[in-house]
Amino acid sequence: MHKADYQLIIIGGGPAGLTAGLYASRDRLKTLLLEKGAIGGQVNITDWVDNYPGFVEGATGFELMEKMSAHAARFGLETRFANVTSLDLKENIKSVHLENGETLTSQAVIICTGGSPGRLGIKGEVELTGKGVSYCATCDGPFYREEEIAVVGGGNTAIQEAVHLTKFASKVTVIHRRNQLRATQIVQEKALANDKIHFILDASVTAIEGGDNGVERLYIEHNNGTRSTLDVTGIFILIGVIPNNEMLPLDDLEVDKYGFVKTDPEMRTSLPGVFAAGDIRSKSFRQIVTAAGEGATAELSVEHYLGGES
Repeated sequence: MHKADYQLIIIGGGPAGLTAGLYASRDRLKTLLLEKGAIGGQVNITDWVDNYPGFVEGATGFELMEKMSAHAARFGLETRFANVTSLDLKENIKSVHLENGETLTSQAVIICTGGSPGRLGIKGEVELTGKGVSYCATCDGPFYREEEIAVVGGGNTAIQEAVHLTKFASKVTVIHRRNQLRATQIVQEKALANDKIHFILDASVTAIEGGDNGVERLYIEHNNGTRSTLDVTGIFILIGVIPNNEMLPLDDLEVDKYGFVKTDPEMRTSLPGVFAAGDIRSKSFRQIVTAAGEGATAELSVEHYLGGES
């Protein structure tokens, strides 16, 4: 292969990117990890992680990511904070263009850019985010002990999180725009059996109102044309994940209908030398432990690729 700045560039510093970086640095690949925000990604805002193997007592998301970052740094992983604006990935030498005008090159790239929570785009949502508007039940549920709150969404995540929130809230109202939930039957049954959970179907939240103390009420429009309000102190918007793919060459990479990158089981994308891991992948489950496993798999596949194996 022609000379490049790096053997491997990893884009994104969440659990997938950090694990890939740890493996690559330990294997003495010349590697650079690029992260536009905080190392650890969205896991940093997770209040408590109780299901990551080896952390018997659990840990905050920040603590877990701090340890992952330190582990990768121990093997000499080079990390830069920079915003990637575009990528040229079709040639043997991959080009990564940064917001400051710089271009970096590598023989292989692992895309670990993750995803962002879906938003409603309604009045009050942005203004009250962090003041009663949340996208993470695990993070913020404990703030609503014995209070009445709402969950927007009808999929597995929304309904499972609604059940989780009943550990804290006195009442959880699920609002879904369709007349049926999309969650699997067993998930629905658990929610329907919980007397703390109430449902408003065939309806959408059109505005969120609040003041200095946070969210106070929701404005709801029903599919039959009627309108109503719901007094709550918190709203959890759980309507899916949006891929962070704005810098990706979507005309060249194979993606699913939502814009998540398709890979094979070895994390190889449709372009040679380009791999993807973590929440940016097209898949069913998005967990910290699966992202870490995918990061390791992607790096091992990079080693095969650089070694001339396919």
